Amino acid sequence: MSRDPRVDAYIEKAQPFARPILSHLREAVHGACPEAEEAIKWNSPFFLYRGQILCMMAGFKEHAIFGFWRGAEVTGEGGAEKGGMGQFGRIMSLGDLPDPATLTDLIRKAAAIIATGEKRPRPLKHPKPPLETPEDLAAALIANPPAQASFDGFSPSQRREYVEWVIEAKRPETRARRIAQAVEWMAEGKQRNWKYQNC
Repeated sequence: MSRDPRVDAYIEKAQPFARPILSHLREAVHGACPEAEEAIKWNSPFFLYRGQILCMMAGFKEHAIFGFWRGAEVTGEGGAEKGGMGQFGRIMSLGDLPDPATLTDLIRKAAAIIATGEKRPRPLKHPKPPLETPEDLAAALIANPPAQASFDGFSPSQRREYVEWVIEAKRPETRARRIAQAVEWMAEGKQRNWKYQNC
């Protein structure tokens, strides 16, 4: 059992209503997962298991919070559904926490998820819809077949970089300069940010 004196100090400085909540959570974590180690991250107590964040707690002026790092996998929900951070929303008394047996089961489940060694799933990125090529850029590309060929061969994100660069120009003369530069680079087969690709 690894305890950090900074967590003791954190609990002592917490609001009077929060101290028993934070102490109870601390004991629950160590009881369910004796290998848990304590740390202070982002000015709040965290519990680590096998070098990974298991859960965390914090005390505020009028409520406390407790949450699992991989909360959606542990409880299937987040604090947003309950009006706060963590999976249990705003905790103002011990009665706002699950009963001891349920809390123990959840902590053990969180530890078991870490023990599997599986990475935390990343949220799926939704690709941006392709931007329509503005008429002035399209006309400049048609007038330069090598540039048109490069543009057509680029991935949607590479085409988007050029289109965004052109349409973000605030002045007509800036836009015209960017189109001329874009066509020149594309005629050479270069992507929009080619200067940084070999850094």
